[in-house]
Amino acid sequence: MKSEDKTARMAIKIKNIMMIEECRCYYSCAFCLVFALGFLLLVSFPAFSMYDPALKEGFVPHKALYDIRLTSKKSSANISNIRGKMLYEWHSTCEGWVSSHKFDMLYEYIEVPSVHITSEFATYESFDGKEFNFTVQRKKDNYVFEEFRGVATFGDMKEEEKQTSLGHVSYSIPFGLTQDLPQATLFPTAHTLDVLKHIKKGDHFYKANLFDGSDTEGPVEINTFIGKETAYQSIMTMNDKGEFVESKYIDPDLINTKVWKIRLAFFPLNTFDVMADYEMSAVFHENGIISSMKIDYEDFSITQRLIALEPIESGCIKKSSHGEGQD
Repeated sequence: MKSEDKTARMAIKIKNIMMIEECRCYYSCAFCLVFALGFLLLVSFPAFSMYDPALKEGFVPHKALYDIRLTSKKSSANISNIRGKMLYEWHSTCEGWVSSHKFDMLYEYIEVPSVHITSEFATYESFDGKEFNFTVQRKKDNYVFEEFRGVATFGDMKEEEKQTSLGHVSYSIPFGLTQDLPQATLFPTAHTLDVLKHIKKGDHFYKANLFDGSDTEGPVEINTFIGKETAYQSIMTMNDKGEFVESKYIDPDLINTKVWKIRLAFFPLNTFDVMADYEMSAVFHENGIISSMKIDYEDFSITQRLIALEPIESGCIKKSSHGEGQD
């Protein structure tokens, strides 16, 4: 697997994670990881939160900017430096969650010229976990070299059937490619919600399958190790006087929360490898925000650090009890 492809995938596998996919998230981020999710007080969305599982748990629409840097590498690695930015947006519609990841990366190599990679990754994930739409485009020096588009679905099912129902992925780019999803496969936001639920339960380990659409390799297994609650350290930046101060581009109301350190290991499901494809350490906030992460690949490691964070408006406002509101 090419190093630029791996890095572009890190944000969602927390990706999330979340995050942060991408990390994949995610983890993508994150964690996926994933790929990272920003939050406000639920009082800002009283009616809508009843319909949205993420808002009910405290998630709110947000925009976040991350700085990405190479932190270490083995002598055998062909890469000499990695640096760039990732802009992430997340918000709710009336029936699902919409996310957008935009990477702008520079890869410097020892024996070949540097490469400028830009990536755009957008998803829609329904609240009920039945539908996940995704589109990915990656450019190398302004020329498209990779593109994916498709939809993943689980058929109509009752809550008790989710653990036994098989899913299906249909790609329009590349046309005709299909995949089956294992039972109980999660999409990115649902996976992030599950990680948070296990943290609140006091669990130290959580395993799940995740599909985020960031490539054609199918779902991955993510093993999440949850550490003890720790104190949050403010994100510091250097001002014009050379003094370290709290970043003025990060909304303190979204970041001053309880914090856990977690580690995620990503395993491809379509191989028999016993070693993780890559691993990620993340600072996970009670409200779902990932303020920093470190991704360890076989030959090198990179960090993804939050440098700006702000709330944005939801894409849906449900009708209030007085009958007012709009979609």
